[in-house]
Amino acid sequence: MKLQETVTRLKRFQVDEKRRRVVQIESMVAEFSKIARELDQEVAIEEQRAGIFDASHFAYPTYARAARTRRDNLHRSAQELMAQLEEARQCLDEALDDLTKAQNTEGRDRKSDHSAEPAPQPLEDAGLRLRAMGA
Repeated sequence: MKLQETVTRLKRFQVDEKRRRVVQIESMVAEFSKIARELDQEVAIEEQRAGIFDASHFAYPTYARAARTRRDNLHRSAQELMAQLEEARQCLDEALDDLTKAQNTEGRDRKSDHSAEPAPQPLEDAGLRLRAMGA
């Protein structure tokens, strides 16, 4: 296997890894958002049940307070993941550019290898040459 083919395979592997990372982060953000929505609903239900909607009230439900805190933490984590996602997407774009360059270089190398080699002779020509030589 030629060096350029190896480089291209490495670039493909790197693109696949970057793509997996982007998908993983997107999944985490979606999951955090889903859980935060569920917590919002639970807080609303708990506030409705207790009849207290002011989180600073002394009798505010403990579960609602804990769920709000957890929801806020999930929102913060999702925002941090969004920053990581943007960075991961940029890395993926760079890896895709590198792969494209490697593939273009490999394609040029293949073309130059084929043009440098003499054109293959048909089998009939080779047989005629052998007969002419007296073989």
